[in-house]
Amino acid sequence: MDKKRLLIIDDDSRNIFALENTMRAKLFDCVSCLSAKEALKILNDDANIDAVLIDMMMPEMDGYEAIPLIKKIPSHESTFIIAVTAQAMSGDKEKCLKAGADDYISKPVDVDKLLLLLGKIGNGYD
Repeated sequence: MDKKRLLIIDDDSRNIFALENTMRAKLFDCVSCLSAKEALKILNDDANIDAVLIDMMMPEMDGYEAIPLIKKIPSHESTFIIAVTAQAMSGDKEKCLKAGADDYISKPVDVDKLLLLLGKIGNGYD
């Protein structure tokens, strides 16, 4: 069974470190970056990313701006995108989904919930 490839986009390297270590322990192959602009370069060069975890609140380009751009990349039109945000207020999930995210999870990330969401990969998302 091939490992699923996960791109983690977050402007806080501590969040990336924690998520990468956790997801590698769960047998995911992880790629990460600190900005949405860098993520777009990675995704343009790598068609083999199965899912994206994107922090919605980043400087320069936030997740709301980046997700539609990710979906415009021909090899990533149907890549599974999970919005990750510290914003857990009413309406935030809908705002993330409207931006094009396939699902949403709030910080601090509940690993069991994240694994459940990532279980959707392969059910029409890859």
